[in-house]
Amino acid sequence: MNYAHRDPALRAVVDRWIDDADRTNTDALLDRLGADTADRLVRLAAVADKNPPVLRQFDADGNRIDRIDYHPAYLELCEAAFGEYGLSALSHRPVHGWDRTPPHVVKYLASYLFVQAEFGLACPVSMTDAAARTLRMFGDPDVFDIWIDGLTSTGPDRLTGAMFMTETQAGTDIAQTDTRAERTETGWRLTGRKWFASNPDADVIITLARFPGGDPASTRGVGMFMVPKHLPNGDRNSYTIDRLKDKLGTRSMPSGEVTLHGAYALQVGELDHGFRQMTEMLNTSRLSNAMRSAGLMRRAVRDAADHTRERVVFGKPLFDQPLMRATLLPLLLEAEGALAVIGYSADCLQRADAGDADATTLIRILTPIAKHYVCKRARSVTGEAMEIRGGNGYIEERDFARLVRDSHLGSIWEGSSNVIALDVLRCMRKQNAHRALAATMQATLAALAPDCRPGAQILTDLWGSLAATGDDLLAGDDTRAQVEMARYTDALARAVTAVQLYDLASHRIDRCGDHRSLLVANAYLSDLRSETNTTALQHLEAIVDGTAVDAETARASAPRTDLTGAAR
Repeated sequence: MNYAHRDPALRAVVDRWIDDADRTNTDALLDRLGADTADRLVRLAAVADKNPPVLRQFDADGNRIDRIDYHPAYLELCEAAFGEYGLSALSHRPVHGWDRTPPHVVKYLASYLFVQAEFGLACPVSMTDAAARTLRMFGDPDVFDIWIDGLTSTGPDRLTGAMFMTETQAGTDIAQTDTRAERTETGWRLTGRKWFASNPDADVIITLARFPGGDPASTRGVGMFMVPKHLPNGDRNSYTIDRLKDKLGTRSMPSGEVTLHGAYALQVGELDHGFRQMTEMLNTSRLSNAMRSAGLMRRAVRDAADHTRERVVFGKPLFDQPLMRATLLPLLLEAEGALAVIGYSADCLQRADAGDADATTLIRILTPIAKHYVCKRARSVTGEAMEIRGGNGYIEERDFARLVRDSHLGSIWEGSSNVIALDVLRCMRKQNAHRALAATMQATLAALAPDCRPGAQILTDLWGSLAATGDDLLAGDDTRAQVEMARYTDALARAVTAVQLYDLASHRIDRCGDHRSLLVANAYLSDLRSETNTTALQHLEAIVDGTAVDAETARASAPRTDLTGAAR
């Protein structure tokens, strides 16, 4: 078993967004990680989930130590994630044979594989990566370069990062942040309580606090600070871990409540731009949330499909029974579509970081769109996959139950779904981002291979309608705009997904003449239009296994472009 080899969506995304110069190193990394994830790492993750971390607040002499003890399985997973595979270093320094920093898409694809074994640890990995990026973007290099080096190290000197934002009264509404920053002769001191802090014993904590003289009623009065775990003299900093959360999922990774008792802190960037700077860390983590949810979907759907091939009911495998095929198909399409969006978004982020203004606008709206839709779909897809396994899927001896438990957190971390939908609305108001997105998608559709034209015609019209709907929402009553934003965000997400699946299909046709990805794209568009794609159901094996599909079969699966809505 190798998760990289059993994932046709992964192969298509690598072919599309990894340049030839990066292919050898990328393939080697994904092949090694795919085999390790399917064997050693998945076994370690199962053990770590059953043996959650324990908080030791005091030593034998009654001294406050706030040490978290981890099971050896979790520590081995940490060594794999941060050390062997350098997941938090991939966007920052040359690793795995590269003589330069690898493109962002490599990090997202490698992390996508890792998540299929262990979801919880991916949070500290993502926050460590995001903390390094944030300090590099906004921090004084003379102060923070040493910390960035530690956060991006793959050796024994490596550091981990965390992001403490949530307070009892200030999770969504950051303007209500109650933590206070006081300037002293030796630097800043922070006092306050953080209510939901994942990876609470991190070496580097990025947090927000009110500063003297700042606007008490807005986020302009909130500054960004870095709180190190240890003081310059080596002593532990002045904060306590009050308790660990008893969570539904991600049990292997600790989340806790933390109180800052005049904790030593370093100012990051401009004081009155603290929240604006924090959004950079948030957006990086939000895209990672979508990636992790895509990984959960792929793992759940692959395991469910494997089960249906082995389980014989009424004389034939479940996989060959019509209703089961109709159950599996939309789950497979969601998993494949989610990874297509992640690959495209990662490529946009790469171009944005290189100074492309159009890509900057795109990634700003793509991130909340992907986070809103993909994370919610993971909850449904993993649940459906668990049901396919029957009673054996529901018991904790199997991984299905853990996948379902973990899947619910993606929609909560770094902003729940309503917050994310309103962020899409904010992008539309500030940057007219829905128009920029529609124009980009229509340009992509115009450049597709001829066999993709039936779907491209439908989607071109759909994007015109979506752009007009966005204009109407902006021009109308604010209450109506907010009420409609969740539905509109999901409509944008599905349309983006459909375009990216057709783009992958066009690329595969041009590159190797394989029409399997076109079968997938046509089936996804049929599902988007609430139609049954009988051709895709007949060739479900090719969608599951990634085997080649001829042009005639793919063309037969094309959706109707007339107004009858007839099923194909």
